[in-house]
Amino acid sequence: MKGASSFKRGSFVVGINRRRGRIEESEMMQFWVLLVCIWSWTLAWANGFTDPADVSALNVLYGTMNLAPQLTGWTANGGDPCGQFWKGITCSGAAVTEIKLPGMQLSGALGFSLNTMISLIELDLSNNNLGGGGLIPYNLPPNLQRLSLSGNTFNGGIPYSISLMVSLKYLGLNHNQLQGNLDDIFMKLSNLTILDLSFNSFSGVLPESFRNLSSLTTLHLQNNQFMGTIDVLASIHLEDLNVANNHFSGWIPDQLKGIKNLQSYGNSWSAGPAPPPPPYTPPPARRTHPGQISGGGNSLSDGVSSRKNSGFGGGVIAPIVIAIAILAIGAMMAFFLVKRRTRNTSGEEKKIDQDCTFTLPSKDGKQMIHNHSSALINTEILHSANPIILKPPPIERKKSFDNDDDLSNQSTIKKANAAPIRALAYSVADLQIATGSFSIENLIGEGSIGRVYRAQVNDGKVLAVKKINSSALPSQSSDEFLDVVSNISQLHHPNVTELVGYCSEHGQHLLIYEFYKNGSLHDVIHHLDEYSKPLSWAIRVKIALGTARALEYLHEVCSPSVLHKNVKSANVLLDGEHNPHLSDCGMSSIVPALEYQALDHSMASGYSAPEVAMSGQYTLKSDVYSFGVIMLELMTGRKPFDSSRQRLEQSLARWAAPQLHDIDALDRMVDPSLEGLYPAKALSRFADVIALCIQPEPEFRPPMSEVVQALVRLVQRSNMSKRTFSKERFDATGRYDDPLFP
Repeated sequence: MKGASSFKRGSFVVGINRRRGRIEESEMMQFWVLLVCIWSWTLAWANGFTDPADVSALNVLYGTMNLAPQLTGWTANGGDPCGQFWKGITCSGAAVTEIKLPGMQLSGALGFSLNTMISLIELDLSNNNLGGGGLIPYNLPPNLQRLSLSGNTFNGGIPYSISLMVSLKYLGLNHNQLQGNLDDIFMKLSNLTILDLSFNSFSGVLPESFRNLSSLTTLHLQNNQFMGTIDVLASIHLEDLNVANNHFSGWIPDQLKGIKNLQSYGNSWSAGPAPPPPPYTPPPARRTHPGQISGGGNSLSDGVSSRKNSGFGGGVIAPIVIAIAILAIGAMMAFFLVKRRTRNTSGEEKKIDQDCTFTLPSKDGKQMIHNHSSALINTEILHSANPIILKPPPIERKKSFDNDDDLSNQSTIKKANAAPIRALAYSVADLQIATGSFSIENLIGEGSIGRVYRAQVNDGKVLAVKKINSSALPSQSSDEFLDVVSNISQLHHPNVTELVGYCSEHGQHLLIYEFYKNGSLHDVIHHLDEYSKPLSWAIRVKIALGTARALEYLHEVCSPSVLHKNVKSANVLLDGEHNPHLSDCGMSSIVPALEYQALDHSMASGYSAPEVAMSGQYTLKSDVYSFGVIMLELMTGRKPFDSSRQRLEQSLARWAAPQLHDIDALDRMVDPSLEGLYPAKALSRFADVIALCIQPEPEFRPPMSEVVQALVRLVQRSNMSKRTFSKERFDATGRYDDPLFP
């Protein structure tokens, strides 16, 4: 009995040990599965697949900064800033959070799509040569906490978009060429602690919205041309104030005299005791000039993109998650090690298969860049996999947007510095097939430079083919044409027609563009039929804003600036959602100015600025005038020149100009097809912008960036009725579904 009892106890112990072994083996398997999952998930974050919106914005920025070679790792197409080393770039997870490139001898501009970088909190481009005397772009990252553009060559004023950066703490714009009055754009910047506007040419009085800078501790305004008093600073708890070398007058408020770091020399202060200050009352909204209003109003800050996070952003969560994952792995390993040591099951431990290994991907930067380049090549091959036979595009073409260049006398040096053509080469034979031998049935438009045909390839894709007239290229030089193609292929903007390809053989010169199904703005406005629906006010403003952005890009983002010369409603093409796309960009060098005017009868029919009609010389301001005429077309529904009307009403600009500030006249001028469905205040502001653009003197016309800002403010401040915008909502970029219009 004793032996039997001992045998049972032994069997019982063995059973327990076996069960323990199975339990331990199961736990270890669970541990390894969990470890692999956590490790793989952590690698996905650590290797960084950068947000495509950030990559695209950085690609554009790199291109507009003249592809600076000192920007190690940067590329104009694709790339992975968070997974590779890009000079000056800091990421959190997949989001770019910092761009720091001070003192890098950078030149050029700042691109046009930085506003898509919603995770960026610091942008430091100080002490470079950026701007080229142009304006600070409107499209800045919306959630910046630190913005430093000091020590550059920016001109003009402070863009209105800065007023929407509610998280901004540091703003450094000193040592530039900024000028003009300061608008009331500081009302929402309560987090701003340091503001440096010194060593510019600002003038006028300090804005009342300075009173809202409740967190401001440092304010540098020295070496400007400010005037008036500094009473608006009395309520701010400043620790460092420098207003030296301005034209301030009056008295220094007692509240400011106790500031430890106060510098006020070089002004015209009054002597004797200061009078008691009057009680403060908020100023009414005031017009600074037609089309711009200072003061409050609606803003787009309430409708920030859904990518914006409250509290911790995606860029902050990523490192926290990685740290938690590592701690969890360490804790679990420690737990199992302790657990194993407390058990006496050494004889029954299961061996883990040693053949199960995990190979980590290489982080070799060169290899990753090579793979990316291969991906680009494969993408091009896929895009070319249609019946059209593509030729390899020529290499080392000239990149120049300078309209004064003599394209017929190109030097070897220019060709050596040329950029490659970023478009596909087509053959004449394939284009003949796609257009039905350029049949009249496929003719969709005609201008001074050439005819435009509808082309359909076998995969069903529709393209627009512009066949250049021989008169537009008198020398019939293929090199001259390819230089133009190279210039056009460098232009990339959502509101500029995209060049798809080109053809240059057998004396034929053709350009291939995307096809836009709604045709030209001219046809939509002036060739309505019983099946066509008139453009609503919302869409008209959207078209004006998008077209203005296209010209802003050509004039102020491209370096050197691109002069259009042929801005007219027939060159504003509309896609399926009525987004505008400006065509014929970068083609002004094909035909000399005087010949261009003579060939294009539409230029003598209402679009031509007065100075062009007299001298035949075009400038950026003549483009602005032509854009103002397009806005008149949108507002009135009339043609720029209509010989069927009375003599005093034939020229739209001359007829409309004296009436643009008369509210009663505006109601009579507005397009009857709108049937009164437009906000009166928005119509008045729209007319104000037109009045500025069609000024007879070119020096009084605003740059296109100011026109864009005025139209953005129009959208923001218009009390538009739900009846008008219930189905057609758009934001400051011209996209639908903005929360501003619920």
